[in-house]
Amino acid sequence: MSEHSNQAPNPSIDGVIGTEMPETGRMTGTSPESGVFVAEQESDGDAPKEEAKKIRYRAKPKFPMPVPAKVLLVDLDGTLLDTAPDIAMAINQMRAAFGFGPLETGVVRNYIGRGIAHLVSESMKNAVGALGASASKVAVAQFEKQYESCLTQTTRPFPGVFEGLQLFREKGFKLACITNKAERFTLPLLEATGLAAYFELVLSGDSPAEKKLRPLPLHHAAKHFAVKIDEVVLIGDSMHDAAAARAAGCPVFIVAYGYNEGQELRGLDCDAFIDDLPSALKYVRVAA
Repeated sequence: MSEHSNQAPNPSIDGVIGTEMPETGRMTGTSPESGVFVAEQESDGDAPKEEAKKIRYRAKPKFPMPVPAKVLLVDLDGTLLDTAPDIAMAINQMRAAFGFGPLETGVVRNYIGRGIAHLVSESMKNAVGALGASASKVAVAQFEKQYESCLTQTTRPFPGVFEGLQLFREKGFKLACITNKAERFTLPLLEATGLAAYFELVLSGDSPAEKKLRPLPLHHAAKHFAVKIDEVVLIGDSMHDAAAARAAGCPVFIVAYGYNEGQELRGLDCDAFIDDLPSALKYVRVAA
């Protein structure tokens, strides 16, 4: 199926098909340097463009470094895998099915992280406003249908992911993947990208009763591995990972390249910013 299929409008979205509103949103980004946000200076007239300034972010560690841990929990979207292009493709196929034009990938990327219902709701907001319960159900079903068809088309692990997971395993850490993504998409993605074999446990958004930013998934993982919660470290890319870890009472490291709903990392409450997964080993050691 093409990315921008032209289909007749579907009146099942609560009978509301409005005039499409202008699409907005601009990506913010982080440099490969640990915890560094890059803001580009725009040139003035014919003046040469200034070199991008690098603003260093300081973490707010609540635990002594390096953290003694037995289990590393790793987020999926924006941490292990760059899933945004395929998600944006599915979102735009969904919008086309209802008669609306596409959104830029950068806009859709900012909606990733809170689960499918939030992603779909935000992606339809500029077309029909807030979705009611029945409209949300219809739109989510359409998105899931489209996403299944392009789930692994362009999704790839971020640089350093394989190296980092291999190093973690060699050091003796237990590994789990923890995500707000539905299991029907999580497991096939891990298999298709060659990451599944690294994880002893996979917790998806519909596995425990709650999603991150709630602490329940982290406590569930600690119980599974029979360790104390402060012997678990969460590695993620967003404010939701940081909030979940703080609520659970475990350390959290944030990668500098992730999504974080398009927000810069300034002020994020975490124990360390890391360049990539191998960099985490600067801040964690295997607990006795």
